[in-house]
Amino acid sequence: MRRRFSLLAAILLCLTAVLAACGTKDAESVVKDLDKTLSNLDSYHGVGKMTLYTGQQPLEYQVDVSYQKPQYYRIALTNAKKDITQIVLRNDEGVFVLTPRLNKVFRFQSDWPANQGQVYLYQTLVQSILLDNSRQFAVDNDAYVFDVMANYQNGSLARQKIWLNKSDYAPSKVEVSDANAAVMVSVQFDKFEFGSKLEKSVFDTQTNMGTPAGDKPTTALPDDESGNTATNANEDQATNANEDQATNTTDDQATNTTDDQATNTNTENQSENPDETTTSPDNSATNGNATNEEGSSDQDAEGALGPVNNVFTAMEPSYLPDGVSEKDQQEIVFGGNAGIMIRYAGAFDYTLIQTQPKDVAVSAMKGDLIDMGFTYGSISGDEQKTLTWTYDGTEFRITSGNLPENEMLKVAQSVQGEMSK
Repeated sequence: MRRRFSLLAAILLCLTAVLAACGTKDAESVVKDLDKTLSNLDSYHGVGKMTLYTGQQPLEYQVDVSYQKPQYYRIALTNAKKDITQIVLRNDEGVFVLTPRLNKVFRFQSDWPANQGQVYLYQTLVQSILLDNSRQFAVDNDAYVFDVMANYQNGSLARQKIWLNKSDYAPSKVEVSDANAAVMVSVQFDKFEFGSKLEKSVFDTQTNMGTPAGDKPTTALPDDESGNTATNANEDQATNANEDQATNTTDDQATNTTDDQATNTNTENQSENPDETTTSPDNSATNGNATNEEGSSDQDAEGALGPVNNVFTAMEPSYLPDGVSEKDQQEIVFGGNAGIMIRYAGAFDYTLIQTQPKDVAVSAMKGDLIDMGFTYGSISGDEQKTLTWTYDGTEFRITSGNLPENEMLKVAQSVQGEMSK
């Protein structure tokens, strides 16, 4: 009997050794391997589905991500229901956000993605594992699972679980949760390949826009490169806007404008700052050229804020921060385009403006690139911040002096949730 037990014990030990040899490792070994993998990373291509749970209804997007050493990135986010694709590129010319269907290209002066994490970028996922010394580790069938701290622009995202294939450490699944362990974002990769042979055209702005050869649009320079100083005070003007200043303030004045200001602003004042429209992402030009140093008759209306005759249907956010309620809303002309301004007051005061701007090929976007989950936007300003994004031909901007960035994102995502219904 003892011999039989000894034989069984020996068999179990052999099986354990065989299983270990088949790829099961401990956390320390996997972390060391990940460090080497990241150091030797040349390229990859991944395809999957991202789901946002930040609104009343889950929002699904197809994700296509490509990377080529040393700093070439391409991320395509597609809303299948609306057939809308937005593309983020980083190439030798800079960082761009493209909406091919609407012929829109925004250029950012940014070191993205080095200054912010992305849930679908391999570098971001591995770095979060390497940097979290309190990481939790588990084995789930054919995957290693790490539970680590999340480090994203949205401060409400606290932790994330990352599933990596045992065979090559490719990501198969990611779940990002809030402080209450509720999953807010998930990514399920259908395919993820290392060492992909990517043509240079994959990261080319012209190719991704589908622009004919020789018709590549001219890109506007950011404000501090172009020498245009007229726009530098835009963000700060809004904080101190009053009735007497209403005729001279620009884009971000909407937060503190009153009903009288919205209706009494005339177009004569716009001639004082003919270049200010270079910071409006969709109104940088009237003829497809990103800059217009001399100004034009069309610019007379840029920046004007007043009553509108055209009908514009706005989407209201389904989410309001605690202690906040809608104060009022009114039809306006903003940047020469029909729009709606909705003001909110209470624990936080902020304004949501929605317009449908003129179509232009290229414009420079002032501010920092920000990942909003369903799209990319721009956030600018110091004491007074403005979050701007464009989706399905509509430009949105939230301006506030006290609304935190993570609350801005929640409001924006709830607007998107309403649009997707």
